[in-house]
Amino acid sequence: MATKRTVRQHERRTMKTLAIDIGGTGIKAIVLDEKGHPLTERGRIPTPKPASPTAVTKTIVELAKGQGEFDRVSVGFPGVIRHGVVYTAPNLGTALWKGFNLVSALTTKLKRPVRAANDADVQGFGAIQGKNIELVITLGTGFGSALFVDGKLVPNLELGHHPFQDHETYEEQLGGKILKKIGKKKWNARLSKAIKTLDRVLNFDHLYIGGGNNKKVTLTLPEKVTLVPNTAGLLGGIAFWKLGADDPMNRWVQAKHIQTGTSKRRSQSQDKKSQKG
Repeated sequence: MATKRTVRQHERRTMKTLAIDIGGTGIKAIVLDEKGHPLTERGRIPTPKPASPTAVTKTIVELAKGQGEFDRVSVGFPGVIRHGVVYTAPNLGTALWKGFNLVSALTTKLKRPVRAANDADVQGFGAIQGKNIELVITLGTGFGSALFVDGKLVPNLELGHHPFQDHETYEEQLGGKILKKIGKKKWNARLSKAIKTLDRVLNFDHLYIGGGNNKKVTLTLPEKVTLVPNTAGLLGGIAFWKLGADDPMNRWVQAKHIQTGTSKRRSQSQDKKSQKG
């Protein structure tokens, strides 16, 4: 005969989180347990071209089907996203995405609660220790950034679009396109200067460097700078579901409204324009 304790343990099932990382070249997915441990193999599908809201959400649904069962969803998005609504998407096409309620759209399609934030913010949650001033930068198609103070995020910090040198931004000087153009040696020299500049401006206690191109880093890093695996962009997604009730981040990662017919029509119109282009 089962005891009450056994019954309670049986009923207490681990919540499974589907973590999605939307990148400029690939969209990744994995299912995590409540502690952020992977429960499935990572799935990846190349980012569709053009990367319209409809095409990207369709890809996410396809990835989700291959990940099995899950209870909730976390999404890292490459741009500014507030309350589920996209404001910028530099490497996907801001004109296509601006005003699109990604959280509501995915909630409808996946039939699970969804939370979303900037992809660098998500990667930061998967990398930081939660102490003092911690900065995260991601080196990929673009240049992402996230700033944390004692584990609290300053949301949607876009250092990548701030002037760096030669009248160009960090993203223009260190993004994926320029890496291919100038090569690793010159790119690493620029990265070294960027690290020193960011340290002078933000006085961080630790810097974490993630993103798909961090494997191209060959320079000797200062003691307070660490390379983190690109999987942090997925593993950080579990943090959305651990935020305290008073954490201001709660306001940013959830949608205020379910997507309306008007916003759906605007998305469909944007998709048609991208197809014509």
